[in-house]
Amino acid sequence: MKKINPSEITPKHVYLNRRQFVAGMAALVAASALGACARESEVEIPTTSATEVPPATPEPPNLTAQAEELAENLTPLESVAGYNNFYEFTLSKSQVARLAADFDTSPWTVEVGGLVREPQVFGLEELMAFEQEERIYRMRCVEAWSMVIPWNGFPLASLLEAVEPTSEARFVRFETLYDPQQMPGQASNVLDWPYVEGLRLDEAMHDLTILATGLYGEALPPQNGAPVRLVVPWKYGFKSIKSIVKIDLVAEMPISSWMAAAPNEYGFYANVNPDVPHPRWSQASERVIGGGRRETELFNGYQEEVAYLYAGMDLEENF
Repeated sequence: MKKINPSEITPKHVYLNRRQFVAGMAALVAASALGACARESEVEIPTTSATEVPPATPEPPNLTAQAEELAENLTPLESVAGYNNFYEFTLSKSQVARLAADFDTSPWTVEVGGLVREPQVFGLEELMAFEQEERIYRMRCVEAWSMVIPWNGFPLASLLEAVEPTSEARFVRFETLYDPQQMPGQASNVLDWPYVEGLRLDEAMHDLTILATGLYGEALPPQNGAPVRLVVPWKYGFKSIKSIVKIDLVAEMPISSWMAAAPNEYGFYANVNPDVPHPRWSQASERVIGGGRRETELFNGYQEEVAYLYAGMDLEENF
């Protein structure tokens, strides 16, 4: 599979028209994918209600070969919505959707502050007012499986520019909702809640970094991080924090939840790197959900776009 450049975004009508085919094949494909990845009972996967598929565009614009190839390799919606790590609900991937089905995301606000000139609290309607885009990205889990997902959202840089970071700001700290009544997994001590993640400011401002508000043309399902989550496609999936309620610009590197829990296994950068194994498994290849295996690429295939961010750094030391 070739690189996905940020400009090569598959138009919405392309993957929406394919959804008719996906709907017909998804049960077989999803069952095969989930069976290969976890020995867990099948469950009905709650998703947002589907909208009517619009008629096909008579003469669609020409697509690049890369965009067309990625569109042909989309992970089926049923797999994207049915195979999730979201420890706030459960450690069981196949049970997240069931336990998150009644997750209440209205009203929702995201507080953005810290080292900024214009701290603000954004309601969901205000977040949706940012120009929404459709982007197809690879998603690589630290557990060595991967998907190809069509996200809807907007560049994180747009939000950060609105609050005007000061010159002292060097990092961005993100925080997930803490609500054990709605999120039963937060009653466990597997992590120190609420979930926290962080990026360097230049990583956060990169055009590939988005705040996702949907996938497959629909609002985000709860199990995928509704109503707003981070997506950083060149990093392992755990960096893309879900159900965000707070974003702070800070001067010092934030300690993320997985860094605090297992610092020998999870570093701050978490850049996809086939040459740096996890202490308990290789990262050289990955299991493609709904497909076979593929060799893992440095920075998940986005090396051309992001390698400059780490010029001169030891990628093994700064894992």
